[in-house]
Amino acid sequence: MPGLVKKLLICAAVDGLLLQPVVSDKSFSSDTLKIEYGTRKPRSTSKREEVEGQSKLEAHGIIGVLDLVSSSYLISITKREQVAQIRGHPIYAIRDVALIPLSSKSAAEQAIAASQRLSARESADLLADTAGEHTDESDVGEDAETASLGGEERNVEQGPESEGSALEAPKTALKQSATYVKNVVQEGTRQKSLAERWFSRGNKTATTGDQSTDKTVEGSKDELTVEQQKQAAQDLPTQDADAAQLENSGPQDAAHDNLSLGKRRAIETLNPRILRSARLYFGSSGFYFSYEHNLSKSLGHPDEESLQTALWKRFDDLFFWNRNLLTPFTDEGRDAFALPILQGFVGQHEFTMARTNQQGNIQSKVVQEGENVTAVEDSEPHGTPSGSADAGVSNLLLTLISRRSIQRAGLRYLRRGVDNDGNVANNVETEQILSSQSWSKTEKEFSLTQIRGSIPLFFSQSPYSFKPIPTMLGSEATNKAAFVKHLTSLSQRYGRVQMASLIDKHGTEVSIGEAYETQANALNDEGGIGGRKVGFEWFDFHGVCKGMNFKNVSILLDTLQDPLNSIGWLVRQGDETLWEQSGVLRTNCMDCLDRTNVTQSAVAGWALERQLAELNLSIDLQTDPGTQWFNILWADNGDAISKQYAGTSALKGDFTRTRKRNWKGALSDFSLTLNRFYNNVFGDYFLQTCIDYYLGNAGPEIFDEFETDMMAQDYAFDMSHVRQNAIDTCIKMVVEDPQEKLLGGWKLSCPREANTLRTLPFEECVLLLTSAAVYFCRFDWNSEKVGSFERVDLLDVTQIWFGTYITSTLGAAHVDAAKNVGFALRFNTGGPAVIRTNTRSLQNEQVPTAEGHEVEKSAGGEQAKQVDKPTNPETKTRLLAFKVLPPKAMAAKNKRPESQEHNEVNTAKIVCSDILKAANAAANQNQNPHSTLAVEERDVVSAADARKNTGYVESLGYSLKRLVWS
Repeated sequence: MPGLVKKLLICAAVDGLLLQPVVSDKSFSSDTLKIEYGTRKPRSTSKREEVEGQSKLEAHGIIGVLDLVSSSYLISITKREQVAQIRGHPIYAIRDVALIPLSSKSAAEQAIAASQRLSARESADLLADTAGEHTDESDVGEDAETASLGGEERNVEQGPESEGSALEAPKTALKQSATYVKNVVQEGTRQKSLAERWFSRGNKTATTGDQSTDKTVEGSKDELTVEQQKQAAQDLPTQDADAAQLENSGPQDAAHDNLSLGKRRAIETLNPRILRSARLYFGSSGFYFSYEHNLSKSLGHPDEESLQTALWKRFDDLFFWNRNLLTPFTDEGRDAFALPILQGFVGQHEFTMARTNQQGNIQSKVVQEGENVTAVEDSEPHGTPSGSADAGVSNLLLTLISRRSIQRAGLRYLRRGVDNDGNVANNVETEQILSSQSWSKTEKEFSLTQIRGSIPLFFSQSPYSFKPIPTMLGSEATNKAAFVKHLTSLSQRYGRVQMASLIDKHGTEVSIGEAYETQANALNDEGGIGGRKVGFEWFDFHGVCKGMNFKNVSILLDTLQDPLNSIGWLVRQGDETLWEQSGVLRTNCMDCLDRTNVTQSAVAGWALERQLAELNLSIDLQTDPGTQWFNILWADNGDAISKQYAGTSALKGDFTRTRKRNWKGALSDFSLTLNRFYNNVFGDYFLQTCIDYYLGNAGPEIFDEFETDMMAQDYAFDMSHVRQNAIDTCIKMVVEDPQEKLLGGWKLSCPREANTLRTLPFEECVLLLTSAAVYFCRFDWNSEKVGSFERVDLLDVTQIWFGTYITSTLGAAHVDAAKNVGFALRFNTGGPAVIRTNTRSLQNEQVPTAEGHEVEKSAGGEQAKQVDKPTNPETKTRLLAFKVLPPKAMAAKNKRPESQEHNEVNTAKIVCSDILKAANAAANQNQNPHSTLAVEERDVVSAADARKNTGYVESLGYSLKRLVWS
């Protein structure tokens, strides 16, 4: 089969975007693809396109196609950097990308021209830097030598954005600002205020043909002053002009006027910001690729398929970050253009070991800044023993590869713990490979694999605190099921599992640490996984290493000696496996970043010393200054993973780099902590939304959700499963009479207070229908138990109606009449309402009713105490209102279109119809027919009524959230 396209030219033809592979500097492949404008499908073209003299963008591969519903963009790699070589195959890091619109020739041409201008500027800057015109000696040092993309060490002030600001990449890789999140915020706010950017972003969306698309590409709107933007709005379509005028209105007016944009999807109005996010994310978030080597596979898990199979088909799905974006190519069989990418870290260092009287002494070959460590590939051909020139000298190579899982992918605090399938947040496989520089088949290769990942339990932490307290979620049974799934998956993949938990045994972390240990012990008491017990060691890192004595992590290594020696590492020589790694060490702290990286580097150093000893060599990683490169390599690895999860470099990085800890490192950690807090509050929600969309975990509706609440939901639970369990639990708890036949059960939402139509925030509840009554159940979703319930006899129902149910007018999705649907029923009480409360209630609560009665919710058991306080004895009716939930989560992986029978409107009709039928049947059975009972179709709460009840404070708070998080 043909190999991957390593270089191609992208140019705009009349009817499509051409992708022309380059075989050499002067020859082109005949396998040219054309992506027709307005479609996503690449097709071969044999026609000789008339593109001479037109702009052509040189690319090194295709990441995929970003589909934004009304427009699509080709994401191509425009800048790469070789960072390693494995078995003679180069490994590259992505340093820059370009997004080319697939809407029209003019739009594509302008994007290509913008990328070319940027490349020319960067080349000029590079020449100037080489000549020393912009070099400050004070800036050169360890930071410059080890900085990675987006590092917080760089905060260089950039000049005004060019015409292609919407799609151009940052000026240079090393001149980006503090974090990815800050880049996104600064990109959008440099030329105008937050309010102007939010309320006028719709003007730049590529939805109205060539003209509007060109504005998206060129970003000329960002160049205008506020007055110019207002003037330009007059020339836009009415809908865009309306959006631009919102910047002049107050919070209440903005919320009102925003209703006129309800028909426009959020993914369209957020188009420019999504493009900026995609450009920065793929260009500066640690993505790597190789044209020949399968980066997703460790040496211990080589390709099982034939090497003639396309690389993307052999790539491990767990680490395939652009699989969803490559769908247009893979579905059409365009394997040569399907380049899989990996997120994580790839680093490599060459070093020389010399033997002296059978004792190995290190002679470190320092790689100067800018020197390519992969140059050894040219100097020593593949297969030649590296020590052939001198039998007493070994030229070795240490390679570090971290692979981030796409499962439960995302950002700190927004993705914590485990999901229903056993996937954990920040799950990273890190492999350390020791080999000869030539990868000679006659010499041994060593591979040690470790993993990190969040605690495999359901929990959350608030992003609004420096030391957030973990909050456990779900029942013990739910947590156990997910915990077992996680450990089973690890066991199947790696073998024996040894867990090392580094969280505190005191303070805010102790509760979840105890729950973690309890689950591990319970699993072992039941025989472990497949009859093999899992190892668990709780090492109080902060307690043992307090006073900045991080060297005390050696105590943990001493404790883990037996399992580490038993697990071992992979040893290969040529095609023969001499020893297999029989298990894996799983390390975690709360974030699986700082403490975890210190510990993993210590384990890796321990293994390296023993691997070299097997080669009759010795190395001193603790005190020999010539081995500093090892610490730096692992510190860079920690920084990369930390930036991808938390937005900053790892804490305790000074110790990882130098094996020393002082007050300067502590001060730096405090600064990074503040930076992380900033990211958590102001930028992570939108980035999380984008990541879910890039990976294909969410459909376009997820942006509607973000624009509505400025938050990204965590779909850790399989809500369909949880909802069904809730209904089943309620049935067992509340339906006591065996003569009552169950007719239906639904998961709905309701006002926080009963007997009202709009008491925010709304809560999820369960409604049961039997042949005799309706049961309204409030459910405790954390413990998965019934909190309280109210029984309504069907003979007491006097009125049922359904229709539009608007609970907020602040966001466009909030006022969509097709999605905001509910129903209400009114019934006679004949006395005080009786609400029964589960024995797990922790406090008493007075529940007011329309009759002036109160019900005391007692903590003493499933009982109710009626407290009569008649304020209006003639009023004997009560109201219950319910809002229909979406038929599926917006971020559901299976985005099959819902049938007409499962939308919100039909769900409300079905529930009301079933209640009516049951009520009439009960009345007929009791010879007391409902002569006037019928289902009315009218608004429960109309948009106008909801707007009247939306207070200024509520509107102001919502507007401020939009300004901050936009």
